[in-house]
Amino acid sequence: MEGASAPDVPVVDLVDGPGVIAALSTVGFVALREHGVPEADLSAMRQLLVDLFALDKASKARQAITRENYRGFIPLHFFTPNRDSGALEGAAKADAFEGYKLHWECPPEHPVRNECDLYGPNRWPECPVEMPQIVESWWASMEGLVDRLLDVLADEMELDRSVLTEAMAAPLTNTTLLHYPARRADDPAPGFHPHKDITVVTVLDPDPVGGLEVRKRNGRWVEASCPEGALLVNVGDVLEVWSGGRLVSTPHRVVISNGVERYSAPFFAVPNHRVVAEPMIEPVDGFETRSIPMGYVQSEVWRTNWPDEAAADTHSHLGGID
Repeated sequence: MEGASAPDVPVVDLVDGPGVIAALSTVGFVALREHGVPEADLSAMRQLLVDLFALDKASKARQAITRENYRGFIPLHFFTPNRDSGALEGAAKADAFEGYKLHWECPPEHPVRNECDLYGPNRWPECPVEMPQIVESWWASMEGLVDRLLDVLADEMELDRSVLTEAMAAPLTNTTLLHYPARRADDPAPGFHPHKDITVVTVLDPDPVGGLEVRKRNGRWVEASCPEGALLVNVGDVLEVWSGGRLVSTPHRVVISNGVERYSAPFFAVPNHRVVAEPMIEPVDGFETRSIPMGYVQSEVWRTNWPDEAAADTHSHLGGID
């Protein structure tokens, strides 16, 4: 950490609009207090993660992701981010996690299902039987937090709140429930390779065992510490573009080196498939203005997660870092 006077990730109350903006425009991460997400939902999700990944290999295989449906269990070491790896630090080894992929639960009658193949029903394992109810309650609480955060950002940055509301209707929001098996302390592994999120924001209830690191502007990696009861929020590429570069999408990674298991459930808030993210306000000097077509980019993320697939468009930033 850089000195004892202030944490590398600022700790701010959600109601402190200027403080939230200051944190997200410098570090790109903030530890949010007074966030309004019930502890009961967070606690239930923490226990669900332990129970879910305790299932045997056969049970996980029956609910594994497929090319046609990116929902279900992600096998351990499935991701090997070594395609075009010149821009990826530490890309020689496979990521040392297993996961379970869930997306916004799209109602069967919703017309968006006829517009984009990314929408559909989630898959649920036979156990834990209470998983759908736990996820539904947790998801609603996380959506509520994202909504309140967008209120703050719209007020402080004079963004058009109605445009944000429309963008987040029938969203491509998703989560990856994650389990990082324990590693020997003398055998650190890239739990999750360095990347940025192609989201509006990402919300995380951090595992107290640590391991999440943020790359500061000086290039140094620091631990994303978070006080008990707070939630970590980071800016994604979409919000960086919407804000004209005022808010910063920051590279981050997970390093497993303390000999204990790690669990997490990042909530990725992603707009509707029709959205083409572009600056909503005048970009800051030096910001490389670009647009992000959400449907196309998310489908490419889905497709290129398979080890034998490569990105079709080198101009698409699929979470890689410079």
